[in-house]
Amino acid sequence: MTERIVIVGAGLAGAGAAGELRERGFAGEIHLIGAEAHAPYIRPPLSKGYLAGDDERASFDVHPFGWYAEHDIRLVPGTRAVGLDRAARLVAIAGGEAIAYDKLLLATGSTPNALPVEGGGLEGVHLLRTVEQADALHAALAPGGRRVVVIGSGWIGMEVAATARTLGNDVTVLMRGEVPLASQLGAELGGDFARLHEENGVVLRSGVTVRELVDDEGGGAVTGVLLDGGELVPADVVVAAVGAAPAIGLAASAGLETGDGVHVDARLRTSDERIWAAGDIAAAMHPLLEAAGLPARIRSEHWANAEKTGPAAARSMLGDDTPYDAIPYFYTDQFDLGMEYTGFPQLAADAEVTIRGDRGSREFIAFWLREGRVVAGMNVNIWDVADQVERLVRAGLDGHAVDVERLADPDVPLEDV
Repeated sequence: MTERIVIVGAGLAGAGAAGELRERGFAGEIHLIGAEAHAPYIRPPLSKGYLAGDDERASFDVHPFGWYAEHDIRLVPGTRAVGLDRAARLVAIAGGEAIAYDKLLLATGSTPNALPVEGGGLEGVHLLRTVEQADALHAALAPGGRRVVVIGSGWIGMEVAATARTLGNDVTVLMRGEVPLASQLGAELGGDFARLHEENGVVLRSGVTVRELVDDEGGGAVTGVLLDGGELVPADVVVAAVGAAPAIGLAASAGLETGDGVHVDARLRTSDERIWAAGDIAAAMHPLLEAAGLPARIRSEHWANAEKTGPAAARSMLGDDTPYDAIPYFYTDQFDLGMEYTGFPQLAADAEVTIRGDRGSREFIAFWLREGRVVAGMNVNIWDVADQVERLVRAGLDGHAVDVERLADPDVPLEDV
């Protein structure tokens, strides 16, 4: 009997897994089920080039739509999986159909958090996760001259703020903390991003709490954001960028082990030997952290994680027992600043920061060190060094301490540190 692998989630992770299965010679059936009515696509452009109007829609498809049929992959877009019967090995589909599987990959991604305040459903209030949401937000921002309020100062919020400002809008970012991106980078380097935005005309409001979104004109559209204390911030467009939650409902309802994501081992296998998980939902045991005696279960919502875990899960499904040990990586583009981050943000919290280069000109590399060992690095407007940063992180987890003076000296090649 022909073996059937079902993949629930037609994003980058799911598409990558399907392609890897065929690349590795899997000749059975592959069903790729996606809730969105599109072929799988890559999401970072939604808050960057596509939102700005610079990137063509087709440029961030994982593959053209016809590629899936050409590789005998049954792509089922616009279809939502609503139940999982592990005993019968069936995935229930909205509308009553059920699809049988021999092996199953869950790659259901994340869901953006809505604002937990009154007025979130008003016209002019936007979330950003899908291409349709990006289209709607672009339409609101592209004419320029709008009063845009971004609620949240993480990566999506700051990227949207930069794009909105570049398109000629008045932009205010509301944040609970004092510095944007502080939870990811720390206050010192988060301050560099704050200055970047302020220099480009973005207004940053720190230490505020949103009470309500209001419609003073009674027309059903947002006109302002009411803060605790009674201040009203005028707004024509509001973007809620307050994080996302892993879409683990299908896994949890089926009794798989979950927490902050679907718990998987270093080979991306869940607590059911026939089911794997990849992408945003996979809370995986990282072998390098485990070997170093550190908290080892990590989950990442960045595109590189989806890009790598999908194919890794496919290899695991085919019997490859190689542990998944990729070092987390992500990037951002905001105004004239481009950066890449390689390493473990959870280890970088409260770590010592060493700067290599010139922060004033925004051309530098920041390294986070614990006991002299590199746990993360961020290169800002300096390129072709991510591989060297990754090498230092791997060495640090293996117990190798660096000479901090040499690390900070731009005249010493990174490969010689």
